[in-house]
Amino acid sequence: MSGPWNDFNSAQSNTNVIPKGTLAKVRLTLRPGGFDDASQGWTGGWARRAATGAVYLDAEYTVLEGPFARRKIWSLIGLNSPKGPDWANMGRGMIRGILNSARGVSDKDASPEAQLRRRINGFGDLDGLEFIARIDVGQDTNGDDKNEIRAAVTPDHREYAGLMGAVAPQSPAASFHSLAPQQPVASPQTSQPVSEPGNAGRPSWAQ
Repeated sequence: MSGPWNDFNSAQSNTNVIPKGTLAKVRLTLRPGGFDDASQGWTGGWARRAATGAVYLDAEYTVLEGPFARRKIWSLIGLNSPKGPDWANMGRGMIRGILNSARGVSDKDASPEAQLRRRINGFGDLDGLEFIARIDVGQDTNGDDKNEIRAAVTPDHREYAGLMGAVAPQSPAASFHSLAPQQPVASPQTSQPVSEPGNAGRPSWAQ
Protein backbone atom coordinates (compact mmCIF):
# COMPACT_ATOMS: atom_id res chain seq x y z
CA MET A 1 0.00 0.00 0.00
CA SER A 2 1.41 3.36 -1.00
CA GLY A 3 -0.09 6.85 -0.75
CA PRO A 4 0.54 10.30 0.70
CA TRP A 5 -0.35 9.06 4.20
CA ASN A 6 1.81 5.96 3.97
CA ASP A 7 4.93 7.25 2.16
CA PHE A 8 6.27 10.58 3.42
CA ASN A 9 9.40 10.83 1.25
CA SER A 10 7.65 13.38 -0.96
CA ALA A 11 6.30 15.43 1.96
CA GLN A 12 7.47 19.00 2.45
CA SER A 13 10.53 19.22 4.66
CA ASN A 14 9.71 20.41 8.17
CA THR A 15 12.05 23.37 8.12
CA ASN A 16 11.42 26.95 9.08
CA VAL A 17 14.12 28.34 6.80
CA ILE A 18 13.18 30.60 3.89
CA PRO A 19 14.85 29.25 0.73
CA LYS A 20 18.26 30.72 -0.12
CA GLY A 21 18.05 33.43 -2.79
CA THR A 22 14.46 34.45 -2.03
CA LEU A 23 13.81 38.15 -2.70
CA ALA A 24 11.44 39.87 -0.29
CA LYS A 25 10.41 43.32 0.85
CA VAL A 26 11.48 43.77 4.47
CA ARG A 27 11.46 46.40 7.19
CA LEU A 28 14.69 46.96 9.11
CA THR A 29 14.50 47.42 12.87
CA LEU A 30 17.68 48.12 14.81
CA ARG A 31 17.85 46.67 18.31
CA PRO A 32 19.81 49.17 20.44
CA GLY A 33 23.07 47.94 21.91
CA GLY A 34 24.04 50.92 24.06
CA PHE A 35 27.59 51.34 22.71
CA ASP A 36 28.73 54.76 21.48
CA ASP A 37 32.00 56.02 20.04
CA ALA A 38 31.63 59.62 18.91
CA SER A 39 35.02 59.54 17.18
CA GLN A 40 33.57 56.96 14.76
CA GLY A 41 30.18 58.65 14.47
CA TRP A 42 28.50 55.88 16.46
CA THR A 43 26.05 57.79 18.65
CA GLY A 44 22.52 57.33 19.89
CA GLY A 45 23.13 53.97 21.53
CA TRP A 46 22.50 51.91 18.39
CA ALA A 47 25.79 50.01 18.14
CA ARG A 48 26.60 46.90 20.15
CA ARG A 49 30.06 45.79 21.30
CA ALA A 50 30.79 42.09 21.70
CA ALA A 51 33.14 40.61 24.29
CA THR A 52 35.60 40.00 21.44
CA GLY A 53 35.79 43.73 20.74
CA ALA A 54 33.78 43.50 17.52
CA VAL A 55 31.20 46.27 17.06
CA TYR A 56 28.04 45.81 15.03
CA LEU A 57 24.41 46.78 14.52
CA ASP A 58 21.91 44.19 15.74
CA ALA A 59 19.42 44.10 12.87
CA GLU A 60 15.95 42.57 12.80
CA TYR A 61 14.23 42.26 9.42
CA THR A 62 10.48 41.66 9.12
CA VAL A 63 9.20 40.28 5.82
CA LEU A 64 6.31 42.51 4.76
CA GLU A 65 4.71 40.72 1.81
CA GLY A 66 4.45 37.42 0.00
CA PRO A 67 4.33 33.83 1.26
CA PHE A 68 6.76 34.55 4.12
CA ALA A 69 5.04 37.72 5.37
CA ARG A 70 5.57 38.49 9.08
CA ARG A 71 8.58 36.19 9.32
CA LYS A 72 11.56 37.74 11.11
CA ILE A 73 15.24 37.38 10.31
CA TRP A 74 18.13 38.48 12.51
CA SER A 75 21.54 39.45 11.14
CA LEU A 76 24.53 41.54 12.15
CA ILE A 77 25.82 44.59 10.26
CA GLY A 78 29.53 44.86 11.01
CA LEU A 79 31.04 48.17 12.07
CA ASN A 80 34.46 47.17 13.38
CA SER A 81 36.53 44.08 14.13
CA PRO A 82 39.87 43.87 15.94
CA LYS A 83 40.95 41.35 13.29
CA GLY A 84 40.91 43.83 10.42
CA PRO A 85 38.78 46.06 8.18
CA ASP A 86 36.92 43.36 6.21
CA TRP A 87 33.84 43.14 8.44
CA ALA A 88 33.47 46.93 8.57
CA ASN A 89 33.81 47.15 4.79
CA MET A 90 31.10 44.51 4.40
CA GLY A 91 28.90 46.44 6.82
CA ARG A 92 29.34 49.71 4.95
CA GLY A 93 28.54 47.93 1.70
CA MET A 94 25.39 46.46 3.24
CA ILE A 95 24.21 49.87 4.43
CA ARG A 96 24.93 51.38 1.02
CA GLY A 97 22.77 48.67 -0.55
CA ILE A 98 19.96 49.24 1.96
CA LEU A 99 19.94 52.97 1.25
CA ASN A 100 19.99 52.39 -2.51
CA SER A 101 17.11 49.94 -2.25
CA ALA A 102 15.00 51.94 0.22
CA ARG A 103 15.49 55.24 -1.59
CA GLY A 104 15.27 53.98 -5.16
CA VAL A 105 18.86 54.74 -6.18
CA SER A 106 20.78 52.77 -8.80
CA ASP A 107 24.07 51.49 -7.46
CA LYS A 108 25.68 52.88 -10.62
CA ASP A 109 24.30 56.39 -10.07
CA ALA A 110 27.08 58.75 -8.98
CA SER A 111 25.10 61.97 -9.41
CA PRO A 112 25.08 64.53 -6.58
CA GLU A 113 21.46 63.61 -5.80
CA ALA A 114 22.32 59.91 -5.51
CA GLN A 115 25.27 60.70 -3.27
CA LEU A 116 23.01 62.69 -0.95
CA ARG A 117 20.55 59.81 -0.75
CA ARG A 118 23.35 57.51 0.42
CA ARG A 119 24.06 59.73 3.42
CA ILE A 120 22.55 59.52 6.89
CA ASN A 121 22.72 61.69 9.98
CA GLY A 122 23.18 58.62 12.17
CA PHE A 123 22.20 54.98 12.48
CA GLY A 124 18.75 56.01 13.71
CA ASP A 125 17.94 56.98 10.12
CA LEU A 126 18.20 53.30 9.15
CA ASP A 127 15.66 52.17 11.73
CA GLY A 128 12.34 51.49 9.98
CA LEU A 129 13.61 51.57 6.39
CA GLU A 130 11.83 49.26 3.95
CA PHE A 131 13.84 47.68 1.15
CA ILE A 132 14.19 44.56 -0.98
CA ALA A 133 16.47 41.94 0.55
CA ARG A 134 18.07 38.83 -0.87
CA ILE A 135 17.65 36.19 1.81
CA ASP A 136 20.58 33.88 2.49
CA VAL A 137 21.07 30.80 4.66
CA GLY A 138 23.81 30.49 7.27
CA GLN A 139 24.28 28.41 10.40
CA ASP A 140 23.57 29.08 14.05
CA THR A 141 25.72 28.09 17.02
CA ASN A 142 24.32 24.54 16.88
CA GLY A 143 25.17 24.12 13.22
CA ASP A 144 21.52 24.34 12.18
CA ASP A 145 20.41 26.38 9.18
CA LYS A 146 19.16 29.90 9.83
CA ASN A 147 18.24 32.77 7.57
CA GLU A 148 20.47 35.80 7.19
CA ILE A 149 20.40 38.95 5.08
CA ARG A 150 23.71 39.92 3.55
CA ALA A 151 22.60 41.91 0.49
CA ALA A 152 19.97 44.40 -0.62
CA VAL A 153 18.41 44.45 -4.09
CA THR A 154 18.63 47.81 -5.85
CA PRO A 155 16.65 49.32 -8.75
CA ASP A 156 19.20 47.79 -11.15
CA HIS A 157 17.58 44.37 -10.57
CA ARG A 158 14.76 43.42 -12.95
CA GLU A 159 12.50 42.28 -10.10
CA TYR A 160 13.00 45.36 -7.93
CA ALA A 161 10.08 47.45 -9.22
CA GLY A 162 7.54 44.66 -8.87
CA LEU A 163 8.62 43.83 -5.33
CA MET A 164 9.19 47.35 -4.04
CA GLY A 165 6.23 49.17 -5.52
CA ALA A 166 6.29 52.94 -5.54
CA VAL A 167 9.16 54.63 -3.74
CA ALA A 168 8.17 57.95 -2.17
CA PRO A 169 9.79 60.82 -4.09
CA GLN A 170 12.70 62.47 -2.31
CA SER A 171 14.47 65.67 -3.11
CA PRO A 172 18.24 65.57 -2.69
CA ALA A 173 17.99 67.76 0.38
CA ALA A 174 15.45 65.46 2.00
CA SER A 175 17.92 62.61 1.76
CA PHE A 176 20.47 64.22 4.05
CA HIS A 177 20.26 67.86 5.05
CA SER A 178 16.55 67.84 5.88
CA LEU A 179 16.40 64.44 7.56
CA ALA A 180 15.23 64.67 11.15
CA PRO A 181 18.25 64.65 13.46
CA GLN A 182 18.98 61.34 15.06
CA GLN A 183 17.36 61.04 18.46
CA PRO A 184 19.27 59.31 21.24
CA VAL A 185 17.81 56.01 22.33
CA ALA A 186 16.28 56.35 25.76
CA SER A 187 17.90 54.22 28.45
CA PRO A 188 19.78 51.65 26.36
CA GLN A 189 19.76 48.32 28.13
CA THR A 190 23.48 47.99 28.55
CA SER A 191 23.05 46.04 31.76
CA GLN A 192 20.86 43.43 30.08
CA PRO A 193 21.98 43.19 26.43
CA VAL A 194 20.38 40.93 23.93
CA SER A 195 22.20 37.62 23.94
CA GLU A 196 25.21 37.89 21.71
CA PRO A 197 25.06 35.61 18.67
CA GLY A 198 27.62 32.85 18.69
CA ASN A 199 30.59 32.62 16.38
CA ALA A 200 28.96 30.18 13.98
CA GLY A 201 27.55 31.85 10.91
CA ARG A 202 29.60 35.02 11.09
CA PRO A 203 33.01 35.83 9.61
CA SER A 204 36.10 34.82 11.59
CA TRP A 205 37.30 38.40 11.80
CA ALA A 206 34.14 39.29 13.77
CA GLN A 207 34.80 36.64 16.41
